[in-house]
Amino acid sequence: MGGQGWEESMSVCKNLCWDADKAQQLYGQNPAMQPGGKSHFLRQKLRTWAGSGEMLSRVWDSPPRVIKFLRKHQRGSSANGLRRQKRDWVIPPINVPENSRGPFPHMLVRIRSDQDKDVGIRYSITGAGADQPPSGIYNIDPISGNMFVTQPLDREERASFHLRAHAVDMNGNQVENPIDLYIYVIDMNDNRPEFQNQVYNGSVAEGSKPGSSVMQVTATDSDDSTTANGMVRYRILSQSPHSPIPNMFTINSETGDIVTVAAGLDREKVSQYTIIVQATDMEGNLNFGLSNTATALISITDINDNPPELTVRTFSGEVPENKVNVVVTNLTVVDRDQPHSPNWNAVYRIVSGDPSGHFTIRTNPITNEGMVTVVKPVDFEMNRAFMLTVVVSNQAHLASGIQSSLQSTAGVTISVQDVNEPPVFPVNPKMIRFEEGVPAGTTLTVFAAQDPDHFIHQTVRYSKLSDPANWLKINRTNGQITTMALLDRESIYVKNNVYEATFLAFDNGSPQASGTGTLQIYLIDVNDNAPVLIPREAQVCERARPNSRINITASDADADPNIGPFVFELPSFPASVRRNWTISRLSDYAQLRLRIPYLEASVYEIPIIVSDSGNPPLSNRSVIRVKVCPCDDNGDCSATGAVAAAGLGTGAIIAILICIIILLSMVLLFVVWMKRREKERQAKPLLIDPEDDVRDNILKYDEEGGGEEDQDYDLSQLQQPESLDHIINKPTGVRRVDERPVIAESQYPVRPSLPHPGDIGDFINDGLRAADNDPTAPPYDSLLVFDYEGSGSTAGSVSSLNSTSSGDQDYDYLNDWGPRFKKLADLYGGGDDD
Repeated sequence: MGGQGWEESMSVCKNLCWDADKAQQLYGQNPAMQPGGKSHFLRQKLRTWAGSGEMLSRVWDSPPRVIKFLRKHQRGSSANGLRRQKRDWVIPPINVPENSRGPFPHMLVRIRSDQDKDVGIRYSITGAGADQPPSGIYNIDPISGNMFVTQPLDREERASFHLRAHAVDMNGNQVENPIDLYIYVIDMNDNRPEFQNQVYNGSVAEGSKPGSSVMQVTATDSDDSTTANGMVRYRILSQSPHSPIPNMFTINSETGDIVTVAAGLDREKVSQYTIIVQATDMEGNLNFGLSNTATALISITDINDNPPELTVRTFSGEVPENKVNVVVTNLTVVDRDQPHSPNWNAVYRIVSGDPSGHFTIRTNPITNEGMVTVVKPVDFEMNRAFMLTVVVSNQAHLASGIQSSLQSTAGVTISVQDVNEPPVFPVNPKMIRFEEGVPAGTTLTVFAAQDPDHFIHQTVRYSKLSDPANWLKINRTNGQITTMALLDRESIYVKNNVYEATFLAFDNGSPQASGTGTLQIYLIDVNDNAPVLIPREAQVCERARPNSRINITASDADADPNIGPFVFELPSFPASVRRNWTISRLSDYAQLRLRIPYLEASVYEIPIIVSDSGNPPLSNRSVIRVKVCPCDDNGDCSATGAVAAAGLGTGAIIAILICIIILLSMVLLFVVWMKRREKERQAKPLLIDPEDDVRDNILKYDEEGGGEEDQDYDLSQLQQPESLDHIINKPTGVRRVDERPVIAESQYPVRPSLPHPGDIGDFINDGLRAADNDPTAPPYDSLLVFDYEGSGSTAGSVSSLNSTSSGDQDYDYLNDWGPRFKKLADLYGGGDDD
C-alpha cells in the first residue's frame, strides 16, 4: 500500500469520521464522480481514500504481526573453512496513525525469539519513546513480547521513533542480537493552514495593466506537506469596494501571488481595496480540507495623471513702487493627485511680460498656491502696469499619455502704485581732486540730487549729514560745496589721501523723502611738512672707533616726491659741533660719528639740519641727544660710563647719596628711641607691691564737675520745703516722695563658703534675678526725681573744701587697716623705711 494513499485515508477517517464504506458510498452517489463527469481527478482521489480506509482499518484492527529476531544462516565455503554469511531480511517499519482514540494500551507487534522453547526469555525495548524521553509511549510485555502503544501520537510533535528490541535469559545474558524497530506516525489532516500575517499590505500603481503583480500572501500547514493534508491552495473570497468591477484581482492558487485582472484602477476614485483571502489544505478541497482566512489591504499608489489647473484665467494685483519681497497676488490651483507629493506640488513659471525679472512666483508648501512676489523694485515712472503670462506644472512629469490642460495657463495683471521717492544723486559717491591747503571759502563742486518723481513738482533741499573734520558746508538750495577750513592731507580724518563727507537731499513731498550722497575729495599732496630727525637719542664710545657710528634718517608726513632723499648737515654754530662731529651721507640714511679721537664722556645735544626733496624743499633743525661713554672691548658702554653719560654730574650724585644716608639715619634713630622707651616702661617700679595692689577695687571717675557755686543753678529747689501739702495734693503719678513698699523682702541666695568655679556664673545669675524681682530694693517704682536734699545742713558747699593740710597729721592708724594699706602707711606714716 502506498504511503500517500495511507495517509490520505487516515485524514478522511480523522476529520470526517468516515470509514471505507462511507467513502465508497460518496463515490457512488456523487454525479460528478460518474464516468464522463468533470471532476475526474477528484473521483480518482476519492477512490484512493475509500481503498485506503479499508487498509487503515485493517492495520489498526487486524491482529498484530510477529517479529522474530534475525538468525544468521551459513552456506558452504572454500577449503580454508570460511563460510559466507547469508543476507538477513529487513524488518519492515511499524506504521501507527496519529490521534488514535484507542483503546490504550494498543498492541502493535509481538517480538519473539526462536529460543523461547528451550530457555526462559525476557524481552525489553530501549530508545526514545521507551526508556528515553519522551518515555512511556511504548512498552513491551517481558514474557510474551507483546509491544504496546500507550497514548495517542501527534505527528507534528514527532514523526518517527527508533527503538531496539532485546532478548535475554533469566540470568540477564543476551540470547539474541538486538533488532531495530522503526515506527512511523501516519499523518492525519488535523491542522488548519496558518497565514504568516493576519493583515497583508500591498500596493499597485493606478492605471496598471491587467496582470500587474500586487503582492503575495503565504500560509503554512503543519501537516505533512508531501500529502494532501499539507498541500495549501488559495482563493479570494471577497473584494471591497466593487469598483469598477467586483473582481479586479485574482490570486495564484498555489503561490499566493495576487495580480490585477482588469484595467481601471484610479486612485482618485478608490484609494484602497480590501481583499479576503482563504487558504485551504487537501489541495483546496472545500468538502474535506481545513481553511483559514487573512486580509490583504491593497493601496492604489498615485501617478501624475491629473495636471494642475488654475482656478481662473486672469489674476490681478497691485504693488507700490520701489518695494521688494512683497506678495502681489496668490494664484490658486486645483490638482486631484496625492496631496503634498511631487505629483501634486505645483511649479509656476512666468513665460512672458517680465523681461527685466521684477517678479517671481513661489509655491506655498501648504496650500500649493503661487505667490507672485516682487524681487526687483519697480518704477512707476518707467512702468505703470505689467501683464504676465503664467504656466503651472508639477514637480513630477505627467504620466505617459496624459496631456496638459488648457487651464494650466493664466494671465496676471499687476498695477504699480506711485509713491514719493527720495531724491537721488546721479553720481554716488562723487570723487573730486584738490590740492591740500586750499583756503576757506573755496568752492569745490556742486553736489546736486534729482527727484525721480517726474509727474510731481517738488523742491529739493540739502543739508550736511557727516563731515568729520568740519571742513565743508553745502548750499541749502543748489547743493554747492564750499570749504570752511584749510584742507590738510595729513589729517587723521583723511584715509589714503581721500576725505569723505555725506550730505542729505530731501524733498517737500508727503511724506517727506530723503536720500544721501557721499562726496570724496582726493587731496593732492603739497610740501607743507618739514622732515623730522630719527632717532632722537643715541650713544657712542668716547674714543673714535671704526664701528662707533650713529645711523640717522628722517620722517616726513608728506607724500612722494615731497619726502626723501633727505639732506643732513651740521650747523656752523656752535663751532664745536663741526669740530667734534661729522656726517657721512649714504643711500637712504646718514651716519653721525666723532671727528676727533677722544671726547669726554657726557651727554651732548647735537643740532642737525634735515631737508626734504620737495619743491621748494623744507628744512628742520632737529637735536639728537648723544651719550658719549667709555666702552668695553666689544664696543658697548660700561656700567660706570652709562651712569656718567646719563646726564648726572658728580655733585648730583653726591647729593643723592647724602639724602640716602640721612634717610637711613632717621630710620635708625627712630628704632633706637622706640627700644629705649620700651625698656623704661618695663623698668619703672609700681607704686605698691603686686601683692598689695588694690587697683582692682578703685573706680575711676573721669569728671566730677564744678560745685554748686560754679554753675548757675537754682539752689532753692534743693531746700527742704516747710510743708508737704503741695506735694501730697499733687495728682497721682507725679508724686516725688520716696516710698518704701511695706512687703516682705526677697530672699537672696546664700553664697557658699567654697564655691565651685563652675557655680560662680549660676550664683551671679541667681542674685541678679532676685534683685530684679525685689520690689523693696531701691530704686523704688515711685521714685522719679529728687526734689530736694534737705535743709539745715551743717556742711558747706563741697567746692569750698580745702584739700591741703595746714599741719602734721598722724597716719599711723593706717597700720591697723591690714596688709592692703601697708604701702600707704609706709609712705605717709613716716616709717623706718625712709
